[in-house]
Amino acid sequence: MSGSVLFDAPGPRARRRMVWVNVGATLVVAGIGFYALVLLNRKGQLDADLWSPLFTANAWENFFLPGLRQTLVAAGLSIVTAGVFGLVFGLGRLSASRTVRALSGGVVEFFRAVPVLIMMVFFYMAIPRLDIVSPKDLPLVAVVLGLTLYNGSVFAELVRSGVHGLPRGQREAALAIGLRRSQSLRLVEVPQAIIAMLPAIASQLVVILKDTALGAIITYPELLAAARRFGSGNGNILQALVVAAVVFIVINWLLTRLAEALAGRVGRRTAGKTRVEAPSLAVTARD
Repeated sequence: MSGSVLFDAPGPRARRRMVWVNVGATLVVAGIGFYALVLLNRKGQLDADLWSPLFTANAWENFFLPGLRQTLVAAGLSIVTAGVFGLVFGLGRLSASRTVRALSGGVVEFFRAVPVLIMMVFFYMAIPRLDIVSPKDLPLVAVVLGLTLYNGSVFAELVRSGVHGLPRGQREAALAIGLRRSQSLRLVEVPQAIIAMLPAIASQLVVILKDTALGAIITYPELLAAARRFGSGNGNILQALVVAAVVFIVINWLLTRLAEALAGRVGRRTAGKTRVEAPSLAVTARD
């Protein structure tokens, strides 16, 4: 029996079976990939003439890098605004006031239910009627608003679920030392919940980055739109989209690694503080 309370550790036979299953699945995936490459080669999609234009200065200076810059601008603004939105409405859903909880819950549930693309199109068509944004900035504003409202609602739910997942002793200890409930949320519970939620937050950051591609529908010149323009002009749309996909994969991987490193650093710092304080408490108990 293992130390786990959920299941026993697999034995030697089960481990060997798992190894063979993994090897078989890897061979199947590799075979499908190889067959796809064979079909693409038969169609002439692997010819050097279709790939070489992607590695020129013109492709990167006029298409991919400007598109990547616009993608990062929209994603960066959306991450900041969605984080603020999620923190405010997440705290609202944890408020002691029933009215505040109801209003915050209604806002969060509404924007979680509306697809991001519909919100982008709505803002793209509605904002010009208010005449508050220049036509040049309209696509960016519509993209950021759509991403903010949807992903901010997801962040609010992460805050709420993260706080509810903490041991009850955290709040009781905060109240015992004289903190009010609102102070306990801001100073004790939410910071711990955010640390526990870092993997989920990293996944949502990846979603935000990928969803910027929806801005192409409302003429926002992000990376996917830039790749399609380049591919249309050079007759290699498939190849241009492959390059854009690789760029997205690299950036998403870097975001995930950054979140993991941040979580590990915060976890080590928290654990270190616990190890330092423990001896002093033990000495006091003996005295």
